[in-house]
Amino acid sequence: MLLQDWLARARALGASDLHLESDTPAVVRVRGELQPLGSIMAADRMLQTAQDALGAEGWAQFLARGSADLALSLGALRCRASFYRTLRGVGIAVRLLTPSVRDLRACNLHGDFRRLLEASSGLVIISGPTGAGKSTTLAALIEEINGSRARHVITLESPLEYLFTNRHALIRQREVPTHTPSFEQGIIDALRENPDVLVIGEMRTPEVMRLTLTAAETGHLVLATMHAATCAEALQRLCLSFPAELQPSVRAQLADCLVGASCQRLEFLPAAQLRVPRCELLLPSTGARGTIRAGNFSQLANVLQSGAEEGMWSYARYQRWMEQQHDWVRSDQGVAMPDETGAPRAAPLPASPLPATTAGRTPAAGPRAPRRSADSTAADPDVVELPAEDIGPEELEELARQVSSRKP
Repeated sequence: MLLQDWLARARALGASDLHLESDTPAVVRVRGELQPLGSIMAADRMLQTAQDALGAEGWAQFLARGSADLALSLGALRCRASFYRTLRGVGIAVRLLTPSVRDLRACNLHGDFRRLLEASSGLVIISGPTGAGKSTTLAALIEEINGSRARHVITLESPLEYLFTNRHALIRQREVPTHTPSFEQGIIDALRENPDVLVIGEMRTPEVMRLTLTAAETGHLVLATMHAATCAEALQRLCLSFPAELQPSVRAQLADCLVGASCQRLEFLPAAQLRVPRCELLLPSTGARGTIRAGNFSQLANVLQSGAEEGMWSYARYQRWMEQQHDWVRSDQGVAMPDETGAPRAAPLPASPLPATTAGRTPAAGPRAPRRSADSTAADPDVVELPAEDIGPEELEELARQVSSRKP
């Protein structure tokens, strides 16, 4: 229950992450910045919280390797939690996920991202630094498929973050190591399970990258994420993970099967008071394929700059599009959290103050008729001048008597 209370407080503040550690004040990340919550976590309570959340099997894994990862569902809130040992005792890092799976529009992504789903086979890479929303973008792409196409989708994640409900698509979600011992084994198994779309939570090892390229070449649309700061860095990192003698063939393989690559960062917009992804999007034009085959990854920035007509986006061009947008979609707020009795409770929402021009005044019931100038009133004796301020019942009666006393 202690963890639920902290998550409720973090959600009420609009935090994306919660950090807890023994004998240390709790910390949340709001709009990318760390903020202390002020309360110190006692070591014995942190230990009990970790044991309760992990369960017997997870706690045994934690004792064996010093860390454990899992996904948590607390009321309507879903989280990804990492438990680990520290100098002070137990530490917990929790990523708060959006309450429901949303499509690209609801994630404030440009419509050109749908081009990544037009191919029936090939590789799509979603990259970015930690905490940039890669998993959310990946989930949005899956939901785009789910909402419009009859496809068999298999996902491999560690841990499972977003839970999907089958609509048009048949989605089967597998967690590493709960449902399969490793990503490598999961990819090998998936190739025998007749998928149309294969989703790989993260490419980390050269073997996972090799199997991912193989799956993309054998008639499957593969969506995968990896850590990188730019599209060029993501593609270069993928190729450099192989031995030097294999890299030319890997570059050729990548150039042939690439459907698209994106990289994103989360940026706070003061005017809209929310964080939205700022992206670059690389599509496999003739110039992009030739640049990848030659290994000139530094030239991909020029390809992005000149590929606007083909649907590509550089960070600078995407920034200009963001500055012109005003209809941003806000994520769900006030997520239901269970209270001490197990019943859901709503996390409080931050207050929305009135604009300074209306503070301390009661809003008018409706639009007010335009006033006429003093000059025009004086020139027309049949016009009854309205007072400059709001009028009460007695003034209205007096105006009515004045109007009724006039001749038509």
